[in-house]
Amino acid sequence: MMLLLDSAPHDFIMNHQEDDLEALKPFVHRTFNGNDFIQFIKSLNHIYKSHNGLEAVFAKHTTPDSLQTSIHHFKNYFFEIEHLPRTKKHVSDPLKNSAAKRINMFLRWMVRQDNVGVDFGIWDSLSPSQLSCPLDVHSGNVARKLGLLNRKQNDAKSLNELDSSLRELDTKDPVKYDFALFGLGVFEGF
Repeated sequence: MMLLLDSAPHDFIMNHQEDDLEALKPFVHRTFNGNDFIQFIKSLNHIYKSHNGLEAVFAKHTTPDSLQTSIHHFKNYFFEIEHLPRTKKHVSDPLKNSAAKRINMFLRWMVRQDNVGVDFGIWDSLSPSQLSCPLDVHSGNVARKLGLLNRKQNDAKSLNELDSSLRELDTKDPVKYDFALFGLGVFEGF
């Protein structure tokens, strides 16, 4: 994917010509195909040119302790231009009960700053206190074993429950526990 974007994704998104998109058509990764890839390029270009970028879109609809509504509005902005209906399945919506794992992971990288280079912390209009743990099978199972989560599904309701539990441990940086939850599940077999 990076090679197709000339190893300069932002530059490609902002400055591509219609002809440049032809090279993306053969791309396939699981259910994400070249047409989806092209739509992502066009939608990101639209967000940067019409809405002042991703950070501004996510910052516009925040609540004091959550970005889940922001994710919902991001999806609306992302698909406000003409798009293939099939591409919508690649962008989660917490207001439709998705845990939105990938988007929450992205937000963690962009908002939270750490000392080991995992989280970039380059966005300053959002706070780590608003972040949600990227909930997946591993972090969910460990959270259940530790009594941080009771709900059996890994959906938006479970994410909200896990958020509440993690905020009791640290209101300013509840997502700092993500790697421990994930790591115990994957690497330690907890």
